[in-house]
Order: sequence, then C-alpha cells, then structure tokens
Amino acid sequence: MTQDEVLAEFRDSGALLEGHFKLSSGRHSGHYLQCARVLMNAQRAARLAEALSEKIPRNIVETLDAVVSPAMGGIIIGHEMGRALMLDAMFLERPEGTFHLRRGFALQPGAKVLMVEDVVTTGLSSREAIAAVAREGGEVLAEVSLVDRSNGSVDLGVPFFPLIDIDFPTYAEDEVPAKLAAIAITKPGSRA
Repeated sequence: MTQDEVLAEFRDSGALLEGHFKLSSGRHSGHYLQCARVLMNAQRAARLAEALSEKIPRNIVETLDAVVSPAMGGIIIGHEMGRALMLDAMFLERPEGTFHLRRGFALQPGAKVLMVEDVVTTGLSSREAIAAVAREGGEVLAEVSLVDRSNGSVDLGVPFFPLIDIDFPTYAEDEVPAKLAAIAITKPGSRA
C-alpha cells in the first residue's frame, strides 16, 4: 500500500481528525489519527496488517515466535498482525501503571517477539512495552506500527518499520500556538 492509499483508509473511516488533541505522549497536536476507527472494519484491518507485514524483513519474520502489543491501542492491529504472520498474538496491560502480561498470557523463555503499535509519537509506550517483554522473558526483535508520528526521529532500541510516516506537528505544553490553544482540548489517547 502506498502512503496515499493508507491515508485514504483513514479518511474513509473517519479516523483522521482535526481539532486540539493532547496525545498519549503529553504533546499537543491539531491532528489525531483514531486508529480504532480505521481498524473497526475487519477487512480494512486485515488489509492494513498484510501491508504492514510486508514491511518487515524476511530474516526477522522467519525467527519470530509471537506478536505482542500494548493495550489498548495496539490490541486490534496486534491481533491482525498475528493473523498475517500466523503467530500467536498477546497484549500487555498496565492496570497499576507498569506493563505486564495478564489473562494467562506467557512467553516461552527467550521467545523472539514482534512489538506492534498503532501509532508511535515519542516512543515512550513502545519502550515501556519492550522493557516489559524483557521482564517476561522474551526478546523484541523489531517493532511495527501503522503510523510513525515521530518524523523519523524515534529510537526504540530495536528496528522500527512503520506502515506510514506522518509529519503532523506536535507541541510541548508550553509551545502550543495561540490558534491551537484557542480550541478546547480533547484527550483521545490511552493515557487520557
């Protein structure tokens, strides 16, 4: 899929939003990609996962044992990546603030894992999830996401393969432009 084709999927599903958003990273933006909306259609989610699976080098795919994603945003795309790669898909939760596997999920010692996210902006959740996999006995070989909002600057400590790169500006709390600050804030992310 081309970048335009992926963005068309977001537009067609009403998942590309405009306003004033406080992102999970704590940064502010005039645009938000609501991945839950683009993934609510199973056929669309499967198409996106197939396209994303093609971004991963074969030498990594051939060594993977499992797919892991952080809740909430990564659950659906993580499940679809598991289907696309024919691997079990698990998700991490953080009910007490720290990611860990629950619900009977467990990794075999030394399991080779693909981390799957919906959107990466600063990489904070991804790095926390990668650390959780290590605590659970696995090793993250790479990460994929539908969207990279970092402008190519994020360092996750593992190879990173996004489906698309989006360069919507984001701002620290004290850098929000007046025009954006005049709009009521919406907090759509998982840390809202």
